[in-house]
Amino acid sequence: MTASARLLSTGIRTLGAVSPDLSARLALRLFFSTAPRMAVRDADRATHEESRQERIRLRGSDVLVYRWGHGERAVLLLHGWQGRASQFAPLVRELVAEGFRVVAFDAPAHGGSGGRRTDIRDWVELAERLGRTDGPFDALVGHSFGGLAALTAARTGTPVPRVAAIASAASPTAFLTEFSRGLGLSSAVASRFARRFAARFGLDAAGIAAAYDAVGDPLPDGTELLVVHDRGDRRMPDADALRLHAAHAGRSRLLRTEGYGHNRVLQADAVLDAVLDLVRSEPPQPTGRPTGSRTAADETARAVTAG
Repeated sequence: MTASARLLSTGIRTLGAVSPDLSARLALRLFFSTAPRMAVRDADRATHEESRQERIRLRGSDVLVYRWGHGERAVLLLHGWQGRASQFAPLVRELVAEGFRVVAFDAPAHGGSGGRRTDIRDWVELAERLGRTDGPFDALVGHSFGGLAALTAARTGTPVPRVAAIASAASPTAFLTEFSRGLGLSSAVASRFARRFAARFGLDAAGIAAAYDAVGDPLPDGTELLVVHDRGDRRMPDADALRLHAAHAGRSRLLRTEGYGHNRVLQADAVLDAVLDLVRSEPPQPTGRPTGSRTAADETARAVTAG
């Protein structure tokens, strides 16, 4: 968090006792802040620069799209909030070596893209547009907020046989809850903050759940899911990931790592192997059972300890 963001968060907490409405309004502003922009790590720079880059327009913003490889099968990568495509560099190298074509983007107001504002609708629309130009995709792989976007895209306009949600959550509620907890918002401010979040989308709480909750409205029957989460993730505890895995019992694999946290999990060998196993696999056949219902075939979680 930047110095200005820390100052704003202190003001939000103080203001909450006097004016919960104004405090909630400022909290929403901070929640949607994309600053500071993440830089490309030195270790990722070569992969970043090897990409074929193109700029496309999305609602007045220039969005930077990256492509690697020339294989027939394609995978789309979706970074998280305040992230960028280059975070996936270790996975990009593995996928290209396996013969996949890889596509990614920096969302508006992120990385090398233009713009100052964005929200999940941009991630979902970009997935749909790239699905038309570069797809069909064999898998969507999303990290953190990008995981939620991948789940949403797969449930709406970008049907795919496989989705990987890494350090993510099943619905916006988890992100709102963690943000409110981290900011120390009172219950009065937190409830107003959540309502303002929904209003930004022209929805109420029920509408947000219907549009973006992958537990209440799971992935289409036959779509395979990989859920990856580190037990020590401080930015997004894994409780919601466990709910997501349970909601897709029989077609979801769960990998719980230790020692990698929220971002370094993208570099873990066990995670790279799990994603490769997912994209190489045959998707499960529809069973005819209601989407998301549980079966006895649910897998046991694997625990991996960082070396």
